[in-house]
Amino acid sequence: MLTMFLKGLLIGVFVSAPVGPIGVLCVQRTLNGGKWHGIFTSLGAICSDLLYAIIAVFSMSIVIDFIESHQLLLQIIGTLIVFVFGLYTYANNPVKKMQKMNGGNPNYIQDFLTSFGLTITNPLVIFLYIALFAKLGYITEETTFLQSLLGIVFIMLGACFWWTLLVVIVNYFRGRINLRGLYVVNRAAGIALMIIAIIGGFAFWL
Repeated sequence: MLTMFLKGLLIGVFVSAPVGPIGVLCVQRTLNGGKWHGIFTSLGAICSDLLYAIIAVFSMSIVIDFIESHQLLLQIIGTLIVFVFGLYTYANNPVKKMQKMNGGNPNYIQDFLTSFGLTITNPLVIFLYIALFAKLGYITEETTFLQSLLGIVFIMLGACFWWTLLVVIVNYFRGRINLRGLYVVNRAAGIALMIIAIIGGFAFWL
């Protein structure tokens, strides 16, 4: 069980750690709004990954066949969404946004939903889970239903560990960045999101 626990943590970190759109968004929101905006952004990604982990663990072949059959369409939609969101982030003024936060209730639900929506547009992560399962011998034909459930929990613990670590580290440096710095971070995050979308699109075609 200890081996499964450690492998699950490793898989959770491997799936979450690559610097993709949600990682950039989490950093940007933590710097702009504080740790709770970063946490709710990461929760959206964790819940989306949880859904895909469940699909991967229980081998829903119908869903996997659908993804394989519509891979191009899903890739195009995901690329466009990330690019448009990057454009929006680039054009957004963090100073005005912070003023709105100070004058009203922080919109954590929006942080969660936008993060979940962006992450859910990349169902190809299912195949990453499957590849890691095969590589580490994590889920096999001999794995019981209870072990599969525990396996999902261990993966999510790994994901939670990574996102919490990211938010804590970024939030630590938040107090050292002035408004001008936040504006630059916003622009850089927007550009990074658009570049990630473009690279992802080209990588798929190549």
